[in-house]
Amino acid sequence: MKKYLIIGKPVSHSLSPILHNYWFKKYNIQSHYAFKEIEEHQIRDCLEDVRRKFVAGINVTLPYKQKVIPFLDDLVNDAKATKSVNTIYLDKNNKLVGDNTDVYGLQAAYLKEILNDKKKVSALIIGAGGVSPSIIYALIKSGVSNIHITNRTYEKSLFLKNNFKNIQTIKWENYNDNIKNYDLIINATSLGLKNGEQFTSLFNSCKKTLIYIDTIYNPLETKMIGHLKKNNIKTFNGLNMLVYQGQKSFYIWNKVNPEIDNNLIELLEANIK
Repeated sequence: MKKYLIIGKPVSHSLSPILHNYWFKKYNIQSHYAFKEIEEHQIRDCLEDVRRKFVAGINVTLPYKQKVIPFLDDLVNDAKATKSVNTIYLDKNNKLVGDNTDVYGLQAAYLKEILNDKKKVSALIIGAGGVSPSIIYALIKSGVSNIHITNRTYEKSLFLKNNFKNIQTIKWENYNDNIKNYDLIINATSLGLKNGEQFTSLFNSCKKTLIYIDTIYNPLETKMIGHLKKNNIKTFNGLNMLVYQGQKSFYIWNKVNPEIDNNLIELLEANIK
């Protein structure tokens, strides 16, 4: 039986094991997927288990999407552009390869459906952490060019600007004053997580036509989403992004494109506590 892992810290909250094990069972693939919480100094050994074929593939979540890169032999596809990895495997030449399915996850889950005249869209990304490069690149690939980013630590925003020259940075203390200018806001921070910190303001000056995407899926309805819904603002939580990025990882590993069916969505929602 092949073994797959998701690594990060924390990681026990992840729905990825439920997602992949559902598909393994559905397609009668003799494999098992589990989570493994590791410290940064354990990354090399964990990835070497893929090289030694003890583990067939690894997903990477916060805070290691960039930190795994020095231990890989090659970056492919969207991982090259984003310098962010969430899917690892051994290729036919026994090279340890890092790929990125988060970009696809965002595009498939939301951007193809909700953005019409993309050239006119003004977007704000809140947060400059592990998933932010993927969000920026997904927007760029979807035709959005007016992209702003803000982060509590301003230097992290500047680091992303080095990678993506055309994005604009906004100081954390100033972004709320500019909320009214945006057509699309994506929360890429942990603000809103269950039992975690919340936003200190609720975007009361935003456009009525705003689209708000939260990469958080636990809870399914954050305080911010609940507030915006009451004001008839279109909102999306992070569950669909999780599912679509997982779908692409599953295909990379198994060469099977798994179906996203109602039973799967109901199972995932039931496991969000």
